[in-house]
Amino acid sequence: MLSASFHKHTLIFRQPAGTSRGVLHHRDSYFLLLRDTLNPETTGIGECGVIPGLSPDDRPGFEERIAGLCEEINQSSTVNASGLESWPSIRFALETALFDLTGGGKRILFESAFTSGEKPININGLIWMGDENFMLQQVEEKLAAGYRVIKIKVGAIDFETELKLIAGIRKRFGEDRITIRLDANGAFSAEEAAEKLKRLSDFAIHSIEQPIKQGKPGIMAEICRTSPIPVALDEELINISGSDKKKLLEQIKPRYIILKPSLLGGFDACREWIDLATGEGIGWWITSALESNIGLNAIAQWTATLGNDLPQGLGTGSLYANNIPGPLEAANGVLHYLPGKPWDLTFAGLYNPHTAGS
Repeated sequence: MLSASFHKHTLIFRQPAGTSRGVLHHRDSYFLLLRDTLNPETTGIGECGVIPGLSPDDRPGFEERIAGLCEEINQSSTVNASGLESWPSIRFALETALFDLTGGGKRILFESAFTSGEKPININGLIWMGDENFMLQQVEEKLAAGYRVIKIKVGAIDFETELKLIAGIRKRFGEDRITIRLDANGAFSAEEAAEKLKRLSDFAIHSIEQPIKQGKPGIMAEICRTSPIPVALDEELINISGSDKKKLLEQIKPRYIILKPSLLGGFDACREWIDLATGEGIGWWITSALESNIGLNAIAQWTATLGNDLPQGLGTGSLYANNIPGPLEAANGVLHYLPGKPWDLTFAGLYNPHTAGS
């Protein structure tokens, strides 16, 4: 017998996060809590993380859909994920909460050398756009923290200024010291993308995510074919289902795809993308979608089972001033799981073990 509830928590960025969709100062996360009514002290937790302007779930009716799911579970004492296809972050949260509950509510969803503390995950460091001093300061901090791969958000400010900033970073930090990934979040127009990619290629860029907005597969295919920088699809994968997944990869032929379980509907949906990409000779890596440590923990544990040694986009745990304390720690360019460090779920008012059944 199952019961369900949800809890809203507003995450506060330590510093404004500049993207092509604006500057983020805070964002809301919703946590889905599943309990076995015969053992209410055991709670499975999943996170619905919504990025304003990007997540398919960022639309009217989101909170009502979570409440409706909880009501359905409470009335039937069972879980049915049908009807959540258009709500990928809710589907991901439900999948995660079930894994957690099945594992005894210990936040160990997938046991591996990662969760035992033996093998960390290689990750990239995220650099937010800003003025030159701010960006160089971030790069210095990432280098000092042991990162050798950084991902820079582009498209948030004037392109000439961004170009100058990236040139300045590359001048100070050569290819032997830093690998640079870029993320445009669809900021370039179709008309200007080729020229911008050509100019950016002067700085030994590893890859660029989503140079133009999703939804123009013919144009994206041409960009992928001619770009001097390897292109990775990100937002392009959102709301693509069934046989359309294979058709998209066959048409566009990207070098990489970027998989965010919160945006794509969970682990099973991402696994399907991985299998298709592998069949087409397309590389991939996993990225969190600015979740709290709850969602990041689930994604990291799953990623650790996939055997991909490329740096993953999982270094987002330190973004928030009020993240949920737990055993994840990013250091020396890798993400560690510290088995002896407990979760503090009361920190965000998420869970009080003394009132678990209320």
